[in-house]
Amino acid sequence: MAKYECRFQGDFGEFLNVFDHGILKGSASASLEDGSDYEINGVRCAVRVYERYSMIGSNRVSLSVTLVGNGVDLYVSAITAGGSQAVFFKINTLGEESFLQRAIELIEGYKQGR
Repeated sequence: MAKYECRFQGDFGEFLNVFDHGILKGSASASLEDGSDYEINGVRCAVRVYERYSMIGSNRVSLSVTLVGNGVDLYVSAITAGGSQAVFFKINTLGEESFLQRAIELIEGYKQGR
């Protein structure tokens, strides 16, 4: 499992759209498995679970993303899972790391573009 979290400023809907399209276009096998959206007292929360095939590990890896927004203040947490072929411990986590790196590139690119 690999994780990346950060706080930044931006437009909640715009960022979610940019991120979603960037993940799905970043790999031919990437898919949006499911998502959930919630808002209470002006605070928005979106959860997305993406999956893709990892050629490196010959298996599928998932990326779970939580985005929380209060006005222009945003917080994102991206966590990958899967990709290991071992039974009792993790080996070959390159697929997870690659998927997370794509997420980081999209987040950092959005932050710098503002």
